[in-house]
Amino acid sequence: MSTRVLWQNIMNYGTFDRMPVTHWASWPETTERWHTEGMPSDILDRRAERKYFRAAPEYTSIGVNLKIFPPFEEETLEETDDYRIFRDESGIVTQDWKHKTGFPRFIDWTFKTADDWPEFKKRLQPCPERIPDDLDSQIAHAESTDAAIGIKTGSMIGRLRNWMGLINVSYFLFDAPDVYADFVDTISNLVCWGIDQVIPRMKGIPDIGFGWEDICGKDGPLVNLAVFDRYTAPGYTKIRNKLEEYGVKLLAVDSDGYVEPLIRHWLDAGVNVMFPMEIGTWNADPYALRKTFGKELHIIGGFNKLVLEKTPADIDAEIERLLPLAAEGGFIMMPDHHITPGAPLENYKYYLEKVRALRF
Repeated sequence: MSTRVLWQNIMNYGTFDRMPVTHWASWPETTERWHTEGMPSDILDRRAERKYFRAAPEYTSIGVNLKIFPPFEEETLEETDDYRIFRDESGIVTQDWKHKTGFPRFIDWTFKTADDWPEFKKRLQPCPERIPDDLDSQIAHAESTDAAIGIKTGSMIGRLRNWMGLINVSYFLFDAPDVYADFVDTISNLVCWGIDQVIPRMKGIPDIGFGWEDICGKDGPLVNLAVFDRYTAPGYTKIRNKLEEYGVKLLAVDSDGYVEPLIRHWLDAGVNVMFPMEIGTWNADPYALRKTFGKELHIIGGFNKLVLEKTPADIDAEIERLLPLAAEGGFIMMPDHHITPGAPLENYKYYLEKVRALRF
């Protein structure tokens, strides 16, 4: 059974006897550490790391350009040996560090209030230029690799938060909900148009629609649940219905943080896969969530990445914790975000081999 077929069987509660061995990514400082611990120095990106670890990607992504188009012209405002301040293609003024990994410092935004929406709306319309010139070769590559295929389904609020900043978007949702509703309608229409450009060119269909949000912190969602239900959810539902037209049954969102308060709301809107199901300081329990939401909920992730910084015994315990859920299906076990610099190479290899040896 290929990794893709195995993935399909697990996520759709079919027959399976093992867990796919996947590698998402490591932080640059993690890769630097691993180079000192025996990993060849010419391994510098996630594709090379996957080959080294004999692991598959979490999924292979295809789709049209769903970003602001045409983009804003990038402009450098200040540059030193340590950082660069620039206005990026999304209109965000950012201070980015040259010699360390971490969140950039966001300084200013082009999109600040509802008055700025018309300029952005005209840059979020379907157009032929959004279709990659090499889309057919991207599709052929995805269909030839031994990995699940995900089609891009955009973001109903996370990208807007990035484009406006958290404070601006918080006022925007309160002051101009009808404009926000127009944003969701515009984005979801663009996503559905993109799906129609891609799937008919495939031999088969994607395994999953995959969107990005990151709209939760350690204390919960960054959006009011009533606002979410009234204004955000219809965009997900529209996309889910479009995917269903082609027979795609799974729709995922990538959101870090304490997502639990939003799960029921996402499910009701048609989003049925949570990724990466971060354990965090709130000690999320994927198996407990399955008990709460049943097999309607699918999960990718859920293994506490910080355990990889500890001992093999701790790794064994974390795998053991997740085994009942893994055996039930609808769950792909993998670390709940990029591998941290505190994780020794041997620990990560140990984890991968333990997953490789699992049998059900």
